[in-house]
Amino acid sequence: MSTLNVDALVGVSSANAITVRGEGTATTSLQQGLVKSWINFDGTGTIASRDTFNVSGIADNGTGLYTVTFASNMSNANYASGVGSGENSSGGNRMCGLRERSTSTRELRSFSVNSSATDNAEVTYIISGDLA
Repeated sequence: MSTLNVDALVGVSSANAITVRGEGTATTSLQQGLVKSWINFDGTGTIASRDTFNVSGIADNGTGLYTVTFASNMSNANYASGVGSGENSSGGNRMCGLRERSTSTRELRSFSVNSSATDNAEVTYIISGDLA
């Protein structure tokens, strides 16, 4: 068994990109394969994050409407987003949808199964793409 201890890995070509080999002979760009931002927060009452990565703040814009601000901007607004949502404080399934996006923010909307806006006890999302 070997251990490699380094503070940074930088590719020597292709704009410092590092390619890693996955299963079989498939390779992927290490930078492209990393999640660039994620959050898990309570969207009820005074909203509060449970845990985040690359998030500098959350705004409550009304019932079931939130804006998440990135700590480091994305390079453009064409990044990929995925969202999820759990139960609200009184139980029952809730959903979350994506709304407006920019290089510095992402808006989320939480709603019940009958499509009415509702605050949600658990709101999560992940962002993949290139940082600025």
